[in-house]
Amino acid sequence: MKKRLVIALLMAGVSAAHAQSPTIVQRDPEIAQMVQEVSADSLKAYINAMVSFDTRSTLSTTKDPKKGIGAAREWVVAKFKEFAKQSGGRMTAFVDTTTYAADGKRVDAPISLGNAMAILKGTDPDDKRIFLVSGHLDSRVTDVMNRTSTAPGANDDGSGSALVVECARVMSRHSFPATVIFVTVSGEEQGLLGSHYLAEKAKKEGWQIEAMLNNDIVGSNNSNETNIINNTQIRVFSEGMPYGADSATTAMIRQMGLENDGKARQLARYVKETGERYVDNLQVVLIYRNDRFLRGGDHSPFVERGFAAVRFTEMNENFYHQHQDLRTEKGIEYGDLPKFMDFEYLRKNTAMNMVNLSNLAKAPAMPEQVIIEVAGLGNSTTLNWKAPLHGKVKGYYVLLRESSNAMWQKKFFTTATTINIPYSKDNYFFAVQSVGETGNESLPVVPKVPPRRK
Repeated sequence: MKKRLVIALLMAGVSAAHAQSPTIVQRDPEIAQMVQEVSADSLKAYINAMVSFDTRSTLSTTKDPKKGIGAAREWVVAKFKEFAKQSGGRMTAFVDTTTYAADGKRVDAPISLGNAMAILKGTDPDDKRIFLVSGHLDSRVTDVMNRTSTAPGANDDGSGSALVVECARVMSRHSFPATVIFVTVSGEEQGLLGSHYLAEKAKKEGWQIEAMLNNDIVGSNNSNETNIINNTQIRVFSEGMPYGADSATTAMIRQMGLENDGKARQLARYVKETGERYVDNLQVVLIYRNDRFLRGGDHSPFVERGFAAVRFTEMNENFYHQHQDLRTEKGIEYGDLPKFMDFEYLRKNTAMNMVNLSNLAKAPAMPEQVIIEVAGLGNSTTLNWKAPLHGKVKGYYVLLRESSNAMWQKKFFTTATTINIPYSKDNYFFAVQSVGETGNESLPVVPKVPPRRK
């Protein structure tokens, strides 16, 4: 009896080993080295500099060189220009301003609304793709209309702004075929004003933004109420259905079961896989909604205009340190101060953003005209596509997952632009990625059904 039990246990162990095959981690050496260049000390220094402006309320002064939103945005641009010196002339920086009139809501007088931006131009003049990373520079206290009280905004959203600045510092030393934009927007606390302005500008001018990564509150490791401490996870919020989809698009999505495969959701899967590949001890947690309850983020104006955009936020928020006047009540210290932050956690989150921007900007463009053949019945699946418009292609990954699975489960590599695989189109979802010569992957493209022949 004992012998049979031992054999059974051994066989169970063998089965478990086969069921959980090892994951092979293949990293682009250049991007892996860039991860090592991200500095927690630099991030801390940026946070302290932003906090030193006393308040960064969007309604605060733009004239004082040492206080208010105007001084803060000039400081960000100065950092961008400092880093631009190592870019070989490819990076430029400026404050993109517009006059915003009083709106009877959260703006009570006309203001100079300004986004601090840096553009790292791609090396391929024919490649118009843009990848954008953002945080919001403005801060607030309990009363969103209070423009004078001290509002440190260390984590909300000094953390996201510091992340953007550090990404610019490291990435400016490297070249990419596609363009990367680094931006710290203003007006988030007044109603996403800076991001609405930028997203509308991008749409009107035809910017080819393929991914927008928004970072808002990404630098603290603990929560109030539940008292959870966790610096190994970060949330990514993503929209599933296309915003404002018409009835024909919605009908197609329902027919193919693609409610979980919109642009933002595909981007969220991508950042999880890529981020966890390069950044140790960090899990990117997929949250299947566009944003948190009762809150809004700067990715939403981009989602609303048809761009792929997601939001990163720390796993467990501490609401004692958001939107609060500086004070102590009943032994609890309120306010958004640097001492409540975890700069090693912020370093990991910064690196996660940077590796995704770098991997995307180094990769070829997405494959064109990806089609799934559905003309006949059968238990295999045929996909066809055309080469991307830009970038040198080593081959393609054909991705597969069960319809109930959140992440892609298999990758088939091919150098052809067609494939037939023994997996039923009825049971799985598919997508195709372009793969560059150094292994960098484009975003996945979900296949379309060809039009019926008349």
